[in-house]
Amino acid sequence: MSNEAAKLEVSFEAAMEKLEIIVSRLESGDVPLEQAIELYQEGMLLSRLCGQKLEQVERKIEMLVEEEAGLTRKPFQPSNVE
Repeated sequence: MSNEAAKLEVSFEAAMEKLEIIVSRLESGDVPLEQAIELYQEGMLLSRLCGQKLEQVERKIEMLVEEEAGLTRKPFQPSNVE
């Protein structure tokens, strides 16, 4: 299994935690350029992965609302909790 394929198997929480670590390291400014580029690429992959996982969850919620209510499909509306 390739390194990228292995990353696709991580949970949302693990991906977010790794992404936070990468951002922290990049923000520190103490990373050599070559390593910063690699970290950036890994961070972008993790960001896309998290986005895809969130979209999957939103689709599941839409399906559950549709099944439970017997109504037309309602898109997921996240609350603006910060």
